Amino acid sequence: MTKRALITGITGQDGSYLAEHLLEQGYEVWGLVRGQMEPRLPLAPHLVPSVRFARGDLLDQGNLVSTVEMVAPDEVYNLGAISYVPLSWQQAEITAEVTGMGVLRILEAIRIVSGVRASQAQSANGSQIRFYQASSSEMFGKVRETPQNELTPFHPRSPYGVAKAYGHYITQNYRESYGMHASSGILFNHESPRRGAEFVTRKVTLGVARIKLGLAQELRLGNLDAQRDWGFAGDYVRAMHLMVQRDEPGDYVIGTGRIHTVRRFVELAFSAVGLDWNDYVTVDPALVRPAEVDLLCADFGKAQRELGWQPSVSFEDLVTDMVESDVKLLSSSAGVRVAPTV
Repeated sequence: MTKRALITGITGQDGSYLAEHLLEQGYEVWGLVRGQMEPRLPLAPHLVPSVRFARGDLLDQGNLVSTVEMVAPDEVYNLGAISYVPLSWQQAEITAEVTGMGVLRILEAIRIVSGVRASQAQSANGSQIRFYQASSSEMFGKVRETPQNELTPFHPRSPYGVAKAYGHYITQNYRESYGMHASSGILFNHESPRRGAEFVTRKVTLGVARIKLGLAQELRLGNLDAQRDWGFAGDYVRAMHLMVQRDEPGDYVIGTGRIHTVRRFVELAFSAVGLDWNDYVTVDPALVRPAEVDLLCADFGKAQRELGWQPSVSFEDLVTDMVESDVKLLSSSAGVRVAPTV
C-alpha cells in the first residue's frame, strides 16, 4: 500500500528536498501551501505535477483539521516556519504564532483526526499518524556545552529560537501525554543551492557570483567570527524520514560535528572562483544580530547509532557546489559568459 505524506513548508529548501526523497521512496506526497497563491510555488516547478497541493495555514486550526482529514496522511512533516532568524526580531509575534503555536495547531489536528480514525476502526491499530517536527540548533543559543546533544539545555537567543523551543517541547508533550508517534530533529545549519537568498551562506555565494561576473564590486557581511556546523540539506531530509520510520519516536540532533567560521565559508567561496575575499568583503556592524549565537556544533552520535545516519557531503564540497550553482544561475539570467577558473 502506498504511503501518503503531508509536508508543511514544502516550497522551502528542506521541503523540496524531502518531497523528492519521499517520491523516490514511492510515497504519494502532498504539500500545504498558503492562500490563493503561495508566492514561492512557481519557484518549485520540479515538484509539479508529482506533488499534490492543499491550501492551508498554520495559523488556522479548523483549516488544519479539515486538511488532515482530506489528505488522510500516514506521515506529517512540519517544516513550515518563519525561519529567517534576523526577521524574528522585527516580527516577533507572528514568528511565535507560526513557528511556535503552528506546531501546537498541527499536532491538535493530527490528534483529532487520529482519534476519529481509531473510533471508526474500533481500534487504534494502524490509525496513528506519525509526525515529524523540524526543531533547530538555534534553541541552544548561548550554549552551555560543546558539542551539543539531545540533553544539552536550551538558551535561545532570538524570538525564532524561543518559538522553536516551544514547538520542540509541545511535540514532546503530545508524545508523552497522548502516545503520539511524534519525533523532533534538532537540525544544525544545513545549506544547498536552494537556500533562500536572505540567509548568510546564500548571500555569500550569490555575492561571489555577482563579483565574478562583474555585476558587483563588494560584499557586505556581519559577524565573520560566528561559528556554525554546516551540512547539506539533502542529507538532513534523509534523517527526517528515518526518524519517522522507527518503531519508537524520539528526538535527534542532526549535524556534521565540524565547525567553521563565516570567515572560512567566505574564504572558500571566493577561492572557488579564483578570487581573494579580502579584496571584496566589508564588515557592516548594522548586519550583526542583537544577540549573537557564537558557537554551534552537533554531537549526532544518537542519530548514528539508532538511525544509521551520517552526512555524505563535505563542507568544502557544499560551498563549492553552491558557488558554482549561483555563477551558472546568474550568468544565464544576465547573459554573461564565464571564463573557466584556473
